[in-house]
Amino acid sequence: MAPESAGGVQSLRRAFDLLERLADAGGEASLSELAATTGLPLPTIHRLIRTLVALGYVRQNSNRRYTLGSRLIRLGETASRQFGRWARPLLAELVDRVGETVNLAVLDGDEVVYVAQAPSRHSVRMFTEVGRRVLPHGTGVGKAMLAQLPRDEARALLERTGLPASTPNTITDAAELLASLDLVVEQGYALDEGEQEVGVRCVAVPLRDAPALAAVSVSGPDSRLTKEAVTRMLPDVLRIAERLSTEATRA
Repeated sequence: MAPESAGGVQSLRRAFDLLERLADAGGEASLSELAATTGLPLPTIHRLIRTLVALGYVRQNSNRRYTLGSRLIRLGETASRQFGRWARPLLAELVDRVGETVNLAVLDGDEVVYVAQAPSRHSVRMFTEVGRRVLPHGTGVGKAMLAQLPRDEARALLERTGLPASTPNTITDAAELLASLDLVVEQGYALDEGEQEVGVRCVAVPLRDAPALAAVSVSGPDSRLTKEAVTRMLPDVLRIAERLSTEATRA
């Protein structure tokens, strides 16, 4: 490989690393903070950031800190649609097995984004708009994904977002939530017990080997989606999650 090509590849990797570091920091950081997390010299970071700003992928605020730019929105939305497109047949298969609404979600920055859904055929069913963004602490999919993060990363995320209550059942204590993530890892699934919407239960399973943090969930009225029903459907949810994870690595 010619030196110019090697240097170009290295610069590309470093630029993407900077975007990832900005995302990990909640979308905003200073040059010195980026230098500390990447280990790159400040002149190198300044040169790369200047290019990303010129292209619209990074924006400089009035306080001279840098944030993710608006051009990333189109890329992220298109990627989310593609991610959901190949997943829909498997989500529909799971609906046929369990009879309730099935969702696929990913962690985008500090938020959960729903990227695909297969609705239940019941007249009374749960509906979450594809593209909806919520904080992870009050959802089954969010807790399933948080459990896959190192605890210090999960703690930092919760410090950035806070734990506002959507219902009286929402866990609003960070220590309690972080402790509950160990149980999610142990049992292989997370539950939302009316924490996002009163009267709704959700069981969620992470896609363990997917290239991005993602989870699949089944949700419904707690009168139908009883704890006994969750136990019965869990093998099907785990099986579909494994297949989704396999397909995600090929997509």
